[in-house]
Amino acid sequence: MPIVESTFKPLFQFKNGFFATVYSGIFRKVSGVLQKRERIETRDHDFLDLDWSYSEGKSDAVIILLHGLEGHAQRPYVTGTAKLFNQNEVDAVCVNFRSCSGEDNRFYNSYHSGATNDLDDVIQHCIQKGYSEIYIKGISIGGNMILKYLGEDREIPKEVKSAIAISVPVHLISSAKEIHRLANKPFAIRFKKHLVDKLKIKIKNFPDHVSIEEISSIKSIRDFDEVYTSRAHGFNDALDYYEKSSSLQFLKNIKVKTLIINALNDSFLSHECYPVKEAKQNDKLYLEMPKYGGHVGFISKGNIYYNEKRALDFIQQLY
Repeated sequence: MPIVESTFKPLFQFKNGFFATVYSGIFRKVSGVLQKRERIETRDHDFLDLDWSYSEGKSDAVIILLHGLEGHAQRPYVTGTAKLFNQNEVDAVCVNFRSCSGEDNRFYNSYHSGATNDLDDVIQHCIQKGYSEIYIKGISIGGNMILKYLGEDREIPKEVKSAIAISVPVHLISSAKEIHRLANKPFAIRFKKHLVDKLKIKIKNFPDHVSIEEISSIKSIRDFDEVYTSRAHGFNDALDYYEKSSSLQFLKNIKVKTLIINALNDSFLSHECYPVKEAKQNDKLYLEMPKYGGHVGFISKGNIYYNEKRALDFIQQLY
């Protein structure tokens, strides 16, 4: 599919990618979203906490929203989309990845960029609840999870109509290098702290799985993926995890209408994270590359972000 020409034009002060990213991550607030929590069991006997919000009338349509690294279902980039879709007759279910709902999950493993079985469990749950139209939107690694799911060797339910992935590191190894550049150091430090703090909680229940010395050796997100992510989820090492979980290799197989929006000034993304060739060779895959936007920083007037409006427009174009 030809590359989509972007119409996103931010206010002058938000043309700076770093500023747009920081403002959106720290200062943005979204009000008026009433969420009701539901806990479901996963196929491996763990649990996921889902936060639902509803349109005014009974809807046959739902959007599944996936957050990014160390996010949760109350993040403004999640609730902003939920609010807009609720206002347009679509229910929303905001997924908390394992260990991200305020309560640690049952097992030593938790979530990672390629954990697509959890997404499939949520989709199946929505089908069981009677939804005939399912849309999926993911932010950052949540977007990678969606793209990988859609391109894997599995049968995608007919109820899944379209997907939107925002600020997606489709090539994890090169993106991991970008996050550790000097310009991204504040973000890397913040992410690493959250990840390590959670691992310290894990060690109380699973003291034989990781030592205090190993935790103390974690100086970067890459180290965390060596010490925890890869070992806890059956990968040989961090590189093996990155290679097998990157969605780039799965894009050619996607058969559901899908939109990727990756800003060109997103400092978290490498050159490999702009899959121009893959989009041109797959008529179901749309790639939009705005000049501005940073990482999930598509700030627009009225506190409705450009990527949220584009997601709604994208699903409405189906009919």
